[in-house]
Amino acid sequence: MRDPRDRRLPRIAGPSGLVVFGVTGDLSRKKLMPAVYDLANRGLLPPGFSLLGFARRDWEDQDFAQVVHDSVREHARTEFREEVWQQLAEGMRFIPGDFDDDTAFRQLRSAVDELDASRGTSGNYAFYLSVPPKFFPKVVRQLKRHGLARAPEGSWRRAVIEKPFGRDLASARELNRIVHDVFDPDQVFRIDHYLGKETVQNILALRFANQMYEPVWNRSYVDHVQITMAEDIGIGGRAGYYDGIGSARDVIQNHLLQLMALTAMEEPAAFDAESLLAEKLKVLEAVRLPEDLGEHTVRGQYAAGWQGGAKVRGYLQEDGIDPASTTDTYAAVKLQVDNRRWAGVPFYLRTGKRLGRRVTEIAVVFQRAPHSPFGSTATEELGANAIVVRVQPDEGMTVRFGSKVPGTSMEIRDVTMDFAYGESFTESSPEAYERLILDVLLGDANLFPRHQEVEESWKILDPIEGYWESHGTPAQYPSGSWGPEEADEMLARDGRSWRRP
Repeated sequence: MRDPRDRRLPRIAGPSGLVVFGVTGDLSRKKLMPAVYDLANRGLLPPGFSLLGFARRDWEDQDFAQVVHDSVREHARTEFREEVWQQLAEGMRFIPGDFDDDTAFRQLRSAVDELDASRGTSGNYAFYLSVPPKFFPKVVRQLKRHGLARAPEGSWRRAVIEKPFGRDLASARELNRIVHDVFDPDQVFRIDHYLGKETVQNILALRFANQMYEPVWNRSYVDHVQITMAEDIGIGGRAGYYDGIGSARDVIQNHLLQLMALTAMEEPAAFDAESLLAEKLKVLEAVRLPEDLGEHTVRGQYAAGWQGGAKVRGYLQEDGIDPASTTDTYAAVKLQVDNRRWAGVPFYLRTGKRLGRRVTEIAVVFQRAPHSPFGSTATEELGANAIVVRVQPDEGMTVRFGSKVPGTSMEIRDVTMDFAYGESFTESSPEAYERLILDVLLGDANLFPRHQEVEESWKILDPIEGYWESHGTPAQYPSGSWGPEEADEMLARDGRSWRRP
C-alpha cells in the first residue's frame, strides 16, 4: 500500500523517544513541546512515542505533563484534541536533578528501559540539549558514563545541540572533540532553526527546479546580495546569555552564513546531507574578508528611543548589562566569495536588535540594464531589478522590475510581483522545529549544519571579532531606526544603499 515514491504520504517516525534537557526553559515551553504535540496531531509520531523531561525541578510525572499541556494549549499550531493528548501524555516522564547528579542519570536510564518495555520505543532515543552551551560537555559526558549514549544492537541514539556552538574557532573545535568522543559525527544534529523554515528550503527549489533563475544567478548579472535579519525587540531577560556574545556571534556565524551558503552554492549532485554539505562547504571555504575591516564592517548598540509607540531603554541601560559593555547588538559585514560564479560580487550581511521591524530576507540585486533608450527623466523612479526571498514573517518571494506607468508619456517605475505562502497554498507551513524534530527522529541530516561548516563559519567571523575587540567601541543607533549611520556609509562607499525591507 505504501509506495516510497508517493510524495503524498508523509514520512512517519518509527518507534522512538525524545529526552529534553532543560525542559523548563523558554525554548522548550514555546517551541519544542508544541512542536512535538503538532507532530503527534498530524499523525507523524509513532503511537508509543515517549517524551522525557530532565530539569532542576521537584516535579512528578503529572506535574510535567501539566506544564506540557499548558504550553501546548498556548503555543501549538494545530487544534487541541483530547485523544491525541492522552496518548502522548501516557508516554511522558520527568527526571528531577542536576547535570552533576549521578542518581538522576541512573533514574533516566531506568526510565528509558521502562519505556522500551511499556511503550515499545525499541531503544531509539534522541537527546535534546536545550541548555546553555557551557553545560553541553557535562551532559554528553554523563550520557556516556551512564551508558545512555550507546544504542542497543539495531537501535539508534542521537544528540541534538542548540546554537551557539562555541564562541570562536578554538572553543568550537574543543566542543566538537568532546561531543564526538561520545557520539559519532552522523549522530550529532546541530539545530539551526532557520534551515527548518519553508522559505529557506525554497531557495534550493527556486534555483534548481526552475530554468528561469539559474542562468542569471551569477556575477554576469548580479550586482550584489543583501542578507538581513532584523528584530524589533531588545535583549529582554537574556542579559546573562547575550552580553559578551553579541549579534555577530549569535546570528551571522550561523543563520546568515548558512543563508549565504544556500544562496551562493552550486547545484548539489542530489538532495541529501552529504551532497548539500559538499557544496555549502565550497562556498564557506571560498569566502574572503575585506582587506580593511574598519571600512567594511560595522558594529553598533541600540540607544534609547521610540519603538512601537513606546519609549524604550538603550542596551547599556538594560538590567544586568555592564554600562561599559562593548557587546554588539547590530553587526554588518561585507564578504566576497572567491570563485568563478561570484568573483567581484559583494555579499552584505546585517543583523540587529531594536530595528525598524522584524524581518529576515535575502535580496539578490541585479545590475542595471547596460544601455537604456529611455531618457533620464523617464527612468528616475526606476531602481535595480531584484529577487527578494522573505524568510519571515510573511514567508514568500518578491520580484522587482520596471514597468511603464499608464499615461501618454513614457515613464518607467518599479513594480513588484509577489508570491506568498499563505495565499498560494491551503496548508499552513509547519513550524521550523516540527520539521527539524521529525528529521532527527528519521535520521535525516539535510537541514543540519555539520561540524565542518561550524568551524569554517568561525574562521570567517573570528578575524572580525578580533578586530572589533581592539578597535574602538560600537556605534550608537536609536531604537526603532535601521542601524547606525556608519552602516549606511559602508555601502555608500561602494555606491550602493541598504534596502528598506
